[in-house]
Amino acid sequence: MLDSRDKLTKTIIYNLNPRDNEMVATMAGNFQDGKIPGKIQFGAAWWFLDQKDGMEKQLNALSLLGLLSRFVGMLTDSRSFLSYARHDYFRRTLCNLLGNDMEQGLLPAGEIDYIGRHIVQAVCYYNARDYFNF
Repeated sequence: MLDSRDKLTKTIIYNLNPRDNEMVATMAGNFQDGKIPGKIQFGAAWWFLDQKDGMEKQLNALSLLGLLSRFVGMLTDSRSFLSYARHDYFRRTLCNLLGNDMEQGLLPAGEIDYIGRHIVQAVCYYNARDYFNF
């Protein structure tokens, strides 16, 4: 109803149960209007899923059923200096996932510069900047 009236705002949906990853990733795609890239987002793994396995499961579900290149990336619920380590860990997990996909032939290995510049940088910085109008 909100979407049909052009009243649906940008929304990021987080889940606390990894069994819901595929459902949330799929459902977020139902509300894209073509005006705002990634208007409805499947948010980063967080809370007790904010570790390697949880991040990988969330990223895999998003890349299989959504659009990883529009993902706004990692979040933090803290203003602590120690939160920076979590963001670095997320970047390493993302790059490892993409590197493994290239090694397996799921992504073109010859496009490492494109994947690094356009996907990794977008997910780790530019998408959030643009989505939140920073």
